Amino acid sequence: MNKANRRLRAVHRTIERDPLPASLTQALILPDDARLTLSLPSNPEDGTHVVINDVPLCAYKSLARTVALVISAVGTPFENSAHHIPKYPVLELLPADQPKDISIADFWAVIYSLFNRYHMQETIPILITDDLTNRAQLESYVIGSGIGRRQHAQPVGPELFLSRTAFWQGGGTNGYHMRGWLPPKSSTTIYSYAVFPTVQSFTRNSLVIAAHPLRPPKPQEGEVLYRRFCPMVGQMLEFTHFNLEEKENGNDYVGAHLDAFHRWHNDERVNRGWGEKGSMEKHRKYVREVMNDPSVLPVMMSWDGELMGYLEIVWIKENHVSQYIPGGTKDWDRGIHVLVGEDKFRGYERAQSWYRSLHQYCFLADPRTETVVAEPKSSNTGMVEVSMGTSMHVQTLFDFPYKRSALMWNPRERFFKLDML
Repeated sequence: MNKANRRLRAVHRTIERDPLPASLTQALILPDDARLTLSLPSNPEDGTHVVINDVPLCAYKSLARTVALVISAVGTPFENSAHHIPKYPVLELLPADQPKDISIADFWAVIYSLFNRYHMQETIPILITDDLTNRAQLESYVIGSGIGRRQHAQPVGPELFLSRTAFWQGGGTNGYHMRGWLPPKSSTTIYSYAVFPTVQSFTRNSLVIAAHPLRPPKPQEGEVLYRRFCPMVGQMLEFTHFNLEEKENGNDYVGAHLDAFHRWHNDERVNRGWGEKGSMEKHRKYVREVMNDPSVLPVMMSWDGELMGYLEIVWIKENHVSQYIPGGTKDWDRGIHVLVGEDKFRGYERAQSWYRSLHQYCFLADPRTETVVAEPKSSNTGMVEVSMGTSMHVQTLFDFPYKRSALMWNPRERFFKLDML
């Protein structure tokens, strides 16, 4: 089987895998460390219970009918015969016991559990019963946040269609509750996840001359930027803004981030890719320059709090790779440079988990980011394959003065459409 066929089969396995069996108790760690489980009570008629930290929130059960979300066929002769559009069973949401309301944050967690279980579905049709006493508020939240919609042909129909694409793009999080993958900003920082206005700016240096938007202020050093539990490896992934931890006495103090950064870059495997082997002071200077560059965000990655790698997220407009991109780049597109420093955290499954999460973070951080790009060495087949597993493709090959690169390209629409998370 050639590589193209293997890649195609891998994509199909990703988007067509079966949901978990209804009898399975499933654990999901939410971004705020709450533990969510699904369980089937002794009486199946009671539905599958959603439980957070041992407190039952609600239940859901599959109804006998299936429905499809028909959009472009509405008003055409194909409206009632669009058999290529998948139909899914309607899920009825009801309280786990007596009538009660459910908070927006908990309702988002319920939706999270549904898309974690029914991973293959583009939409999940739901009915919210009146026994959830704030039904009107929940329906308004789904529609107003864009996390779901009603059938066009039935604007006041009973079903709501939850959207997988909208959910993984962060629909229903920012501005609604504080349980999303991007943690709320700290009380001491001016950094915000709200959309930063477009204001013209300019960069001129030895590598690039470019007009571009003014970039948002960076977060505080050591601030957590993103948290997501990755079921594939069963651990919490965390992205944290680099913390140089310099003390008042200057360059004598070495914090945990700098210590790991220095150790990793003096590993021959890492040095072959980055070429930054050297002294502690060289690395301190490197990090300080990156932190002072408004176009680069230096980030440390960890699994369950244990540091495992380093990445730089750049604004492409003012990065030297922009001059090699056919047709140019857009104002808010981003680029990524990554390394895994700890050998025990290498491997395909872990790489897919953190690399896909990295792409999600780039798209969540600013809704105007349409494309994420990378430019590994074309000879680095492992990184190219990991990138393709994240829905990227090879846009072109090009030559920097110091290496031949594969320009890897990931459009927002495709990343979320294929449900890479």
